[in-house]
Amino acid sequence: MSINRNRGKSAERAVAKMVGGKRIGVLCGEDVQHPLFSFEVKSRQTFVASNWMSQAKGHCPAGKTPAVVVHVHGKRHNDDMVILQMSDFEDWLGKVTVELEEK
Repeated sequence: MSINRNRGKSAERAVAKMVGGKRIGVLCGEDVQHPLFSFEVKSRQTFVASNWMSQAKGHCPAGKTPAVVVHVHGKRHNDDMVILQMSDFEDWLGKVTVELEEK
């Protein structure tokens, strides 16, 4: 198995634990099963959005939450993506650990 695939599986397990979900991680399906969210987990050695988040944090006044909005030219703005740090996501939503119903 490739190093990248192992790194991806490790990231999926970590996110599943953080959000109280279940790692599914099968191709063509959600990576982490959760009652409220369908998590697609990506693990990268570098990611351009890290620089964008650093910029957002540097410009963020005290008491506000930094967020990055990514708009793809030619697409509708309601399809824009919003990036938050996991800690801020949890602050806003509370711990997203909701008991999964046993099937």
